Formats: sequence, C-alpha cells, structure tokens
Amino acid sequence: MSSELLDALTMLEKEKGISKDIILEAIEAALISAYKRNFNSAQNVRVDINRETGTMKVYARKEVVEEVFDPRLEISHEEAKKINPNYEIEDILEIEVTPKDFGRIAAQTAKQVVTQRVREAERGVIYSEYIDREEDIMTGIVQRQDARFIYVNLGKIEALLPLTEQMPNETYKPHDRIKVFITKVEKTTKGPQIFVSRTHPGLLKRLFEIEVPEIYDGTVEIKSVSREAGDRSKIAVHSDNPEVDPVGSCVGQKGQRVQAIVTELKGEKIDIVRWSKDPVEYVANALSPSQVIKVIVNEEEKATTVIVPDYQLSLAIGKRGQNARLAAKLTGWKIDIKSLSEAEQLNLLEEEPPLFQNTEDQDLDFDDFYGDDFEDNTDEN
Repeated sequence: MSSELLDALTMLEKEKGISKDIILEAIEAALISAYKRNFNSAQNVRVDINRETGTMKVYARKEVVEEVFDPRLEISHEEAKKINPNYEIEDILEIEVTPKDFGRIAAQTAKQVVTQRVREAERGVIYSEYIDREEDIMTGIVQRQDARFIYVNLGKIEALLPLTEQMPNETYKPHDRIKVFITKVEKTTKGPQIFVSRTHPGLLKRLFEIEVPEIYDGTVEIKSVSREAGDRSKIAVHSDNPEVDPVGSCVGQKGQRVQAIVTELKGEKIDIVRWSKDPVEYVANALSPSQVIKVIVNEEEKATTVIVPDYQLSLAIGKRGQNARLAAKLTGWKIDIKSLSEAEQLNLLEEEPPLFQNTEDQDLDFDDFYGDDFEDNTDEN
C-alpha cells in the first residue's frame, strides 16, 4: 500500500463517482479474508489502512478473560495488564500481527475482491442515478439491435427498447439519436437494467412539458393522454387561469410547439382538446375534429350517446374506429356514436333541449394544430 494507491483511488472517485472510503473499506475487508485464508488464521483480525500514507497494518483482536481457552481469540487478564494496566475483563485488546511476507498472494486475493466491490459500487451509483429518472424522458443513441431489443446508450448504461415499445412507423439505425421514456429500472445480478419506450403515453406528456413552458411551470395542466403510437394521439389540457388558453398554449404560434412534437414522433397526429369536468362538454371536445350535436349521459354506466351530423359520422368514428376509441380512452367514458338521422328514428331528440355543439372558443380549428402541411388530418378516416 502506498500514497500512489490513494492517488489512484482519488482519481477513480472523480471519474466513476465512487467514494474512496467505500473502496478502502472493501480493501480492508479483502485483506482480512486474504490473511485468514493464506495464513491459516482463525483469529479475529482488523486491518487498518492509513488514509494519509496508505500504510497497512493487521491487528489480532483478543478478548481479555480470566482463563484462556483459545489463545487465538483470548488473552489472560494477567498478560493484558502487562501490556496496559488499564485493561479489564471483557475488554478487547489489539495486537499487531502484520506478516512480513503478506504480499503477493494476499494482494492477488484482495485485488479480486476489490474489483468485485468496485463493480458493485459502480452498479449502485448507476442504479441510484437512473431510478430517479423512472417515468422521465432521456435522449439516447441507438447502439445495436437484435430480434428482441434495440440497445440505446443513455451515457453510463445501455437501455433496452423492446420490440413492443417501438413505434411501427419508425426504423432505427446505429448512431441515431432518439428520445425515449424510461418505464422501468430494475436491479439484477448483472447490474441495473433499464427498459425504455417510444410508444408510452408518458413520452407524449413529457414532450409537451419540454415544448410548452406553461405546462412546465404548472399554468397549464395535462389532464389525460390517450395514444396509438405512430398514428394518432389525443391530449386533454386545462388551466385554472381564465386568461390562459390551454389549447392555444400547447399549439403555439403558427403551430410551432405541437409541430416540434409531431416531428419528433415522425408525423404522429395529435389532437389537443380542452378538458372539462362536465362530461357533456368533455366528450364533445374529445371527439374533435368532428362536430357534435348532442351528448346524452348515463351516469350509472358511465356511458354516453353522442349524436353527430350524418356527414360527420365517419369522421367522428374515425378510421377503424380510432377517433372514437381514443376519445373513450381520453375521457374514461364509453362512447356510442349515432348519426342525426338514426337518432331521430330512435326518438333521441324528441325532448328538443338546447343542442350541444363545439364552438370556436372551446377548441381551435383543427388546421391550426398542423398548418397547411397537415390538412389531410381533417379528412374523414
């Protein structure tokens, strides 16, 4: 042991973030093991490493007793008093027993144990760092892929992007930079294992928090997200401040904010709707871009019947039922969509109350979300 070792440990602490004290404690534990193994000792020993000079000493720890039964673990009170008259029965006396040849074999054993402890400490540091990032977004670099995973380098560790969490409209190549959502951080025998996703609704939520300052500072709140990754998503937003337009804040000037997210998600369409505690208004907003004539609510079954103009029926339902499905996930209400002519046949309009329709102050025009390049988003699916 020498000061050069302490200098190396100091450098290791800076580079790896591993405490020098942790490594020194591991070395001490390793040297105790090496001493007992290589010198056939059953003594209770302590190894002390001087934190200033790096010098090492081995001490045998013996209990002071009246009558000695095992001289390796005990010392008589009479002998102890010769060393120091203050020793009493049941005190622990330490005697230096550092071997002269405590060298190559002990160092080799110590090296193996220390290497293992350093590796464990590194894993602990990495786990502690990334467990705090669970359900957060990070930028990584695609390294490689196999039949099950894409391996994404997050800096100190490779994360696993499972096949089921990859967006169907994306292809991934080595060295591509992608944003991923950390879904799970696990401790395993091989170290921390991190699973990430490109399809999780949380990714969309975090992207909006990055792009929209009003969401980041809490002025605008994301109430709900429903997503079919790579194709279409809906997000419900709300603000307690009446002077803040939550939808307009998310869209941004000329759609710049939402456009940045659409670009990151490779063209995934995003409907931003205004949240409301009134299910009638909320369900109608969620079916955007379709117009809604009336919403009939069944509180007991948490179900709604929505009436739309005949020419808007296919738009309200969406391609393969996507628009209605996303609206139901977003609101948490079952949604049954009927055309106006069908509703008249079923006498659903016979009471003739004031009909509900989306108005301009409830949602921006759908074209405002995407601009001229995304006009086809309002086409009937």
